[in-house]
Amino acid sequence: MNLPNKLTISRIILAGIFILFLFIKGPGAKFIALALFLTACVTDYYDGYLARKNSMITDFGRFMDPIADKVLILSAFLAFVELRIVPAWMVMVIITREFIITGIRFLALSKKKVLAAEIAGKHKTISQIVSVLFILIFLIIKESGFTFRYVHHYRSFIYVLMSITVLMTLVSGVSYMIKNRDVFTRER
Repeated sequence: MNLPNKLTISRIILAGIFILFLFIKGPGAKFIALALFLTACVTDYYDGYLARKNSMITDFGRFMDPIADKVLILSAFLAFVELRIVPAWMVMVIITREFIITGIRFLALSKKKVLAAEIAGKHKTISQIVSVLFILIFLIIKESGFTFRYVHHYRSFIYVLMSITVLMTLVSGVSYMIKNRDVFTRER
């Protein structure tokens, strides 16, 4: 297994540790959760960068990189639903899109075709990462005991940010399905 693929696998492991710290009370644990999330995001950048730079792109990497992204992001969003920060319907839309796209990837694999991520999916991932980062900052501030006047506005900001993320998630999903519609055609 090459280094980029090891970085991809490490992102899945970091996601589990991140969730553990997210549910530990106190600002210190939330800060560690933020650091773990950022570290996982850095592995997302470097696994692709190193694979392209050193000609180490593999089918495993093309397939597992988006899966590792989904594990990291979806675990964060599900935790935020449990913490009552993000509405469940938003996360259900995101999860549904991810299951559909993963299903398309599996269908393509059954036809011996590996589908790489596209640019709309990268933008979707960035919007999801930004949403998670802002929510983590909110949790750190909240658990530090700071009571600021504008907490209501911060919750509204999170809702708007998540609405944008849901929209980008839907747009990227539809774009991916249209671009890869040949996966659904029958072979003759």
